[in-house]
Amino acid sequence: MFVDVIHTDSAPIIPFLGFGMSQKVGHLDFYPNGGKQMPGCQKNIFSTIVDINGLWEGTRDFVACNHLRSYKYYSSSILNPDGFLAYPCASYDEFQENSCFPCPVGGCPKMGHYADQFQGKTSAVGQTFFLNTGESGNFTRWRYRVSVTLAGKKKVSGYIRIALYGSNGSSKQYEIFKGSLKPEASHMRDIDVDLNVGKIQKVKFLWNNHVINLFRPKLGASRITVQSGEDGTTYQFCSGDTVKEDRLLSLSPC
Repeated sequence: MFVDVIHTDSAPIIPFLGFGMSQKVGHLDFYPNGGKQMPGCQKNIFSTIVDINGLWEGTRDFVACNHLRSYKYYSSSILNPDGFLAYPCASYDEFQENSCFPCPVGGCPKMGHYADQFQGKTSAVGQTFFLNTGESGNFTRWRYRVSVTLAGKKKVSGYIRIALYGSNGSSKQYEIFKGSLKPEASHMRDIDVDLNVGKIQKVKFLWNNHVINLFRPKLGASRITVQSGEDGTTYQFCSGDTVKEDRLLSLSPC
């Protein structure tokens, strides 16, 4: 017998009204978004209970939202299995701190309908896996590790964002770092992309600090490395240019 479990409502009953469990009870225990609070489920009880459709509907949606996410994730995984790849990790904190990446040699299981296809499904009891999901739609996400090496002549403060362009389409912009932006410094972050972009062909870089600067500084990315969480494939992109804030810089394969 094979048992897999999706934990989506394991927060304490008081004060969070959690009605699930956090204990590992299967061969594969999945904790999407940490297993407690699901994206798209309101945290404010009053705003949800005072629902436009009435008190009963609002109360039901608030109490059950996290709980019902488990079957919604499962249902979506039938048609979108690759968007629910889960990573083995000791805790959600470690997962969020850019640990537990990429998938190990034995691969990662797909949370939901196809979990039983994982080769190591019964190798041990209580194997824990983490992933992040979207807040609506089909809930799918694809995880990448992005490292950005900055270029320029002067340190500025602000944020940097990147967008991925691949054979299947392009992603929205994702923030990689916010703070002091120093030339030649590198910043790394794992991102959960809402689209399977396929083979990555180029990356676009943008920076901003939302501060009026008479000197109009320029900043760029000399190198951006993108690694796929699923198979560890690494892509390298380079540029010798810098741009003013809010201007897109396109990086091509090195």
